[in-house]
Order: sequence, then structure tokens, then C-alpha cells
Amino acid sequence: MATDYDAPRKNEDEQSEESIEELKARRHDKNSGKVDEDEAEAAESFELPGADLSHEELAVEVKPKQDDEFTCMSCFLVHHRSQLADPKKMICRDCA
Repeated sequence: MATDYDAPRKNEDEQSEESIEELKARRHDKNSGKVDEDEAEAAESFELPGADLSHEELAVEVKPKQDDEFTCMSCFLVHHRSQLADPKKMICRDCA
């Protein structure tokens, strides 16, 4: 947006009055208060601690450790061999 630096400047009182007038004008706009997401639908996606999840199924495929991977003896995460910092201790770069 281009700015006209030669135009007379407004003081803070005029700017706040202008913004109040804009808000009053938007009050009558039908879409201004509309929320994109339904609160009930959003609440369904949140799980409370200790909630019963016995009816839920996991959609994660667990693969066995590959030949080019190792388990870090510090954090116990499986990493690619390129992340190996200490071959004797079998520690990853993050833990080293």
C-alpha cells in the first residue's frame, strides 16, 4: 500500500475515533462474528488425561530395526547409523 507522506497526519485521538467507527460499521456485517470452527467439533478432538481410550485403534505401523540403524544407549531411540557419535558406547549425536 502506498503512503502519501505529504498528507496531513492524524493525531492519536482521531485514529482511535476512526477505528471505533470502523468497528461499529463491522458490527452489522453478518460474517464478522462468524467463527470458522464449531466449538463442539473442536472439543471432540481433545482428549482429557486419564480418558478411556480402549475403543480407539492405533494407525501406526511398527517396523523392526533395520541393518543401518542402531539404538542409542542413552536416550534409547532408534537412529540411522549416520547419527552414531560413539561406536563403543553406542550413543547418538544428540546425546553425545
